[in-house]
Amino acid sequence: MKENKYNLSYVFSLAMVSALGGLLFGYDWVVIGGAKPFYEVYFDIAGQPSLQGWAMSSALIGCIFGALVAGALSDKYGRKNLLIVAAGLFVISAFGTGDTNDFIWFIIYRMIGGAGIGLASTLSPMYIAEISPSEFRGRFVSINQLTIVIGILAAQIVNILIAEPVPGNATPADITGSWNGQSGWRWMFWAELVPAVLFFIMMFMVPESPRFLVKLGDHRGAVKTLSKVGGKIYADNEINHIKASLSNNFDDKVSYKALFSPEIAPIVLIGVVLAVFQQWCGINVIFNYAQEVFQAADYNINDMYLNIIITGGINLIFTLVAMRLVDRVGRRTLMLFGSIGLALIYLILGSLYYFAFSGWPVLLIVVIAIAIYAMSLAPVTWVVLSEIFPNRVRGVAMSLATLSLWVASFILTFTFPLLNDLLGTHGSFWIYSIICLGGFLFMHKKLPETKNRSLEEIEKELTQNKINSELVNACEN
Repeated sequence: MKENKYNLSYVFSLAMVSALGGLLFGYDWVVIGGAKPFYEVYFDIAGQPSLQGWAMSSALIGCIFGALVAGALSDKYGRKNLLIVAAGLFVISAFGTGDTNDFIWFIIYRMIGGAGIGLASTLSPMYIAEISPSEFRGRFVSINQLTIVIGILAAQIVNILIAEPVPGNATPADITGSWNGQSGWRWMFWAELVPAVLFFIMMFMVPESPRFLVKLGDHRGAVKTLSKVGGKIYADNEINHIKASLSNNFDDKVSYKALFSPEIAPIVLIGVVLAVFQQWCGINVIFNYAQEVFQAADYNINDMYLNIIITGGINLIFTLVAMRLVDRVGRRTLMLFGSIGLALIYLILGSLYYFAFSGWPVLLIVVIAIAIYAMSLAPVTWVVLSEIFPNRVRGVAMSLATLSLWVASFILTFTFPLLNDLLGTHGSFWIYSIICLGGFLFMHKKLPETKNRSLEEIEKELTQNKINSELVNACEN
């Protein structure tokens, strides 16, 4: 089918609204890094590593909870309604985190925001995948990663615009009494209210996922949306494919137990490993612990903000590169490139730290690492996760994969200070290099190519491969 037969502007508008969840995900995830030097002295936790780590990682508890319930609830109430809930959680978190004077409530509001991230990170790419034509699904799902990156960059820019320069000899008491320590960090969180309210309002204007509507039996609603995407013939073909994929072993009450069936489990395993690997490849350490990473290279707080802007800009540029490549080069090729590329870069970065290099060489290697990640593992993982799971279990399967991602992220965030203390910064990045090599070997053996195939075609191929594998094993035995 030719490109001009699709209403790509309509699909783009739906993708952009849904992807506002990604923007808020990125902003909420990174804004705390810029506020960190100031809220820590405000709440008097600067000298307490356990509380510092708890403040940084508490949102991940919410992420895990949001991801845990996203699949089951979205299969029952729809992708759209759960994204509206996520938007509401972002609004509450953004206001409350900046407004509170109590550290316990600061943590609670961070968890609420984390629940929003858990929901949005599960449902935004899934919704986009379910409304996109197969030929362009990769780039449309990548819009979600693009908005995540824009959210990250927006948080970094907002932080540097709000924060006043900190004198090199400033003490914690000086920071506490400064505008940064009293009000600046609050405005960093409040700035999130603008996109959060916009997301909440605009999600009421988009249709429900046509694949969810077919699952409910609302074929008329599904045909209406799909006809706007590609015309009546396209809509009829898609409806038939969706109905066929749901006809086998279909159950209105899909549970996590269904994911462990012999037919589905191998596919779920691929998704979970990819989700975990996207975090354990280590790149988010640079965003979450920018202060520690750049201070280890002899940069001060003011330099740190500028470096973060540089890395954020590179992240954005190479995410756009990924969007151009994902439907041309393919998912598998980009994922393999990203994993082996990061393995080599981390080996070099660890060596720079080991031999006490500082300044621009470290920044250059960090920038290259972010560029590789942004054009491969960052967007393409979400594309693959939104594609590989069968229709009838997509909600709970995507939920389990995203849950695994956030558990992995919590472990990464929690363990980096420990690894940094035990092995040094160089040893930490050498560990991440080994993990990236392992990810490369797994994907080389297990990851199929999914470009230019409908979701139903991917499902048929993956499940058929499983059946063929069982038949071969049976014959050999």
